[in-house]
Amino acid sequence: MAKTNKKVVKKNNGTNDPTAKKKWALSRRNKVLLGVLSFLFAIALLLSFVSYFLYWQSDQSELSAFGDRQQHVQNWLGKFGAWLANLFLYQGFGVASFILIRFFFLAGAHMVLDLPGKKLKKVLFWDLYLIIIVSVLCGFFNEYLPQLGGIIGYEINLYLQDYLGKTGTLLVVIFGFAIFLLFRIKISPDAIKSFFEKKPKEEKEVEENITDKNDVPATPNVQATQQPSVDIVTSELDEDELDKIELKTVPTPAPSPFEVNRDSLKPTIQNASEINLSPKEKQQLDPIKNVADEKPLEESFVIEKHVEETSVEENLASKLVKDFGEFDPTLELSNYQFPPIDLLKEYSVGGITINQEELEENKNRIVETLRNYKIDIAQIKATIGPTVTLYEIVPEAGIRISKIKNLEDDIALSLSALGIRIIAPIPGKGTIGIEVPNKNPSTVSMKSVIASTRFQTAEMELPIALGKTISNETFVVDLAKMPHMLMAGATGQGKSVGLNAVLTSLLYKKHPAEVKFVLVDPKKVELTLFNKIERHYLAKLPDSGDAIITDNTKVINTLNSLCVEMDNRYNLLKDAMVRNIKEYNEKFRQRKLNPENGHRFLPYIVLVVDEFADLIMTAGKEVETPIARLAQLARAIGIHLIIATQRPSVNVITGIIKANFPARVAFRVTSKIDSRTILDSPGADQLIGRGDMLFTQGNEPTRVQCAFVDTPEVEKITEFIGAQKAYPEAYLLPEYEGEESGTNLDMDISERDAMFREAAEVIVNAQQGSASLLQRKLKLGYNRAGRIIDQLEAAGIVGPFEGSKARAVLIPDIISLEQFFRNEENNL
Repeated sequence: MAKTNKKVVKKNNGTNDPTAKKKWALSRRNKVLLGVLSFLFAIALLLSFVSYFLYWQSDQSELSAFGDRQQHVQNWLGKFGAWLANLFLYQGFGVASFILIRFFFLAGAHMVLDLPGKKLKKVLFWDLYLIIIVSVLCGFFNEYLPQLGGIIGYEINLYLQDYLGKTGTLLVVIFGFAIFLLFRIKISPDAIKSFFEKKPKEEKEVEENITDKNDVPATPNVQATQQPSVDIVTSELDEDELDKIELKTVPTPAPSPFEVNRDSLKPTIQNASEINLSPKEKQQLDPIKNVADEKPLEESFVIEKHVEETSVEENLASKLVKDFGEFDPTLELSNYQFPPIDLLKEYSVGGITINQEELEENKNRIVETLRNYKIDIAQIKATIGPTVTLYEIVPEAGIRISKIKNLEDDIALSLSALGIRIIAPIPGKGTIGIEVPNKNPSTVSMKSVIASTRFQTAEMELPIALGKTISNETFVVDLAKMPHMLMAGATGQGKSVGLNAVLTSLLYKKHPAEVKFVLVDPKKVELTLFNKIERHYLAKLPDSGDAIITDNTKVINTLNSLCVEMDNRYNLLKDAMVRNIKEYNEKFRQRKLNPENGHRFLPYIVLVVDEFADLIMTAGKEVETPIARLAQLARAIGIHLIIATQRPSVNVITGIIKANFPARVAFRVTSKIDSRTILDSPGADQLIGRGDMLFTQGNEPTRVQCAFVDTPEVEKITEFIGAQKAYPEAYLLPEYEGEESGTNLDMDISERDAMFREAAEVIVNAQQGSASLLQRKLKLGYNRAGRIIDQLEAAGIVGPFEGSKARAVLIPDIISLEQFFRNEENNL
């Protein structure tokens, strides 16, 4: 029986013992291997994180093509490092992710050195806790650098701010740090208290030592002269500490004549003349102290006189700036994030493809054609653009330029190409240019234009990236300096895409507090996508429903409302004694203008009209007059116009319009007459279409390939902006009522509206007479609310129309209104 039991025990030890599996799983070899792997992973994280902050702008756009081996990133660990850094820093906890590197180093050390893992669990817990606290704290600064707090820290921060506000969130973070200091670092209140109590004790000891020194007679002590170092030390230490010093500093057990005793350790002074002063010297020093005390009195008196001479206004403005800082118009939407470049699509990944055979063939045909007409060429050079190649020719001496320019059609015939354009001569160069379309044109994507250095570093008020020139350079212009732009061309040549490129450029560069759009879209389908950013970027009338105007009858009121806004802004500039909107906003930022006097920060307003010819056909002079007035006067106060039309005729683009729109964009047209109407020169009829355009600003036209932005890209951008926190409503333009809405003072009482009495009560209660108030309170339409306002004016309840201001209410309260209605009934 005993033998069988032993066999059973051996069998059980060999198969069912759980420690056997545990020893195999946590063997020394496996621990060392995992430790080395943890070390290497920590080093990989450190390298990827550090290089991410150097190259994240160029690497982040390449993460979408992770499987493409042709795409290269600049991260020190390649695509895997860029992906790791993006995961932890951008999508994770931000800068706090560096704490994970410390943990993996410690984990590797524990495994390699075979240390117990209990402490490692505690380290992991506190590291994760500190990562969350630090990422939430850095979430306050995510608008400046998204990698500080990461998406997780930023979202937790926003979640706490929604319920606690910024101050409450900051208090929670401070409380979290206090927990870490108390429980992890173990900084107790007693240690802090003892730290502050040491200083007063030391000051008392120094004072007692000084008094002891002053009581000692001037005769020097023999022992003090023999051991000056001991005397100096003992003047700063207690008796208990001296016993310890004797044990350490005197190692010999035998007694010495120089042994230090407590009586001889009293403070002594080697040179009595350094401290003890004679009475004569004290008497000589006293008058010196009196003179020194009298001088500051005279100096302070002089300083007070200088303070009285300073200006009160400048001190007030500088004091406000010092206390509160400059006014920040973006503070209301401080967490606003500009749309990322990844929302845009890259159409031509490889850039411009150079076809050497095509270039040689075109060069030979140009040279051959010119030689047929006895025109010799000294030099020819080709500049390749996205859709057009420019061949620069230097003719031989004695060749007339006009002779080459007349051969435009002959060169086009020899090249079998559409849209040959000759520039003779090229401005600023001593050459003649021949523009030849490429057989395989490349698409200029909006992403490549927005991501270019020229646009990102442009120091302009309203930068617009239109596309790329023939030399493949990004073409950026400033709308504020144009100051208005006319865009014309035949149907389907790229005008609507050009308008989308203009609006996209401003969305990527300007904050919602800095620019507002007034969009007029008679086609009703081109600009409807921008409805999603109504409360961010759009401006409208108070009584209109949609911010994008599609009804031609409402365009007149909007244009006249912009004229009222223009007059109001000029009044503000006059009161501020400045000449333009830039100086006014700068003065307002420096808090030199009082908001109580009606001053406010003025955003730029950009009016975009997609089809101007349709407005001229339906409204005529009623539209042309306010547009001409805005074009003439609105430049200085920040209202800029962009007008597009597919009908470039003289009755649409009149002389008044052309005179006030110096910046013009011409897409392809069908005749030279239309080109001259737009540009005052030919050339637009030689374009090849599909975004090929000529831009002029009062000088020679520049050929540009317009950047292509498709409808899905615009939709992604507007959805990204519209999903963020916005203003309560769109930017409201001042109310405008035309002559047809004038009040008929002879209005019959029987013709009053059924809701006249309720409307009167609403107006008297609010003490504000406006049609928009009746629309909101009584749920009326604009026309009916306007008629009721006219009836109230005829009855004497509200005052006359006063421009952008609300009408004055002539009846003070409800009791007076009831008395008013009783008097009317008695008179009837």
